[in-house]
Amino acid sequence: MQESRGEKLFFRFNYILLTVLMLIVLFPILYVLSASVSSPDAVVSGRVLLFPVNPTLDAYKAVFREPAIWLGYANTIFYTVVGTAASMALTVCGAYSLSKRRLRGRTFFNLMIAFTLVFNSGIIPIYMNLRSLHLLDSRTAIILGFALSTFNVIILRTFFQSVPEELEEAAHIDGASEATIMFRIILPLSKAALATVTLFYAVSRWNGYFWAMVLLRSEDKVPLQVLLNRLVVQMKPSDTMMATDSSYLIAETVIYATIVVAVLPMMLFYPFIQKYFVQGVMIGSIKG
Repeated sequence: MQESRGEKLFFRFNYILLTVLMLIVLFPILYVLSASVSSPDAVVSGRVLLFPVNPTLDAYKAVFREPAIWLGYANTIFYTVVGTAASMALTVCGAYSLSKRRLRGRTFFNLMIAFTLVFNSGIIPIYMNLRSLHLLDSRTAIILGFALSTFNVIILRTFFQSVPEELEEAAHIDGASEATIMFRIILPLSKAALATVTLFYAVSRWNGYFWAMVLLRSEDKVPLQVLLNRLVVQMKPSDTMMATDSSYLIAETVIYATIVVAVLPMMLFYPFIQKYFVQGVMIGSIKG
């Protein structure tokens, strides 16, 4: 089908707009990468734009020489893996239950869950609640205290509702239990949705720092993002990082190197599940 003149102009405008947006997104990434491997003097003087100037790996050596970085990395991986697993378990169970029409009070529960999308208790009540449960300075507070996202529950519930009920009825006739139906029929058909929600939880866990900064006091429990916050916002490098010949190295290039180290795993992980993410974004958008 031949495109009209208006369609051609529209597509060209879209290409130009998307190219500009791509460049806007890529520039900070390229700058941080270049600054992390450039000399401190070049970064401070503003000579680094897109490409490294006087390349050096001193910043990464200073970062990896810091024991707290390795410990923070291990804590972040732990919170991400265990926290995402706990979140997915709770989300799947809740979404599966709410997707069933035979659930008594289903409308009420759905309304209450949707209510939390608009209104929440706030930071101080959440902190006081966790303190009353004796979960301050505890890994459990980070893993279970924020394990459930209402938005993700609604996404999975919507997808589960799109699975034909005839499959479930046939499984019931064959004597399958609810657990068997969920694990052997519903979940295998929901790979795109599960991958999307898992990605949401994993990215949120990996990037989360606020509640870890508020709740955790022990240095051996803080994730990498809290250390990154101390470097970038509070400008508090450790004594190990200070062991370098250039004083500018700590204030500038080490910050960029730490940022790269913190975000690189998510950037490498995302392309492998991108196809599931694209499919999952369309969950519930088409009925029929």
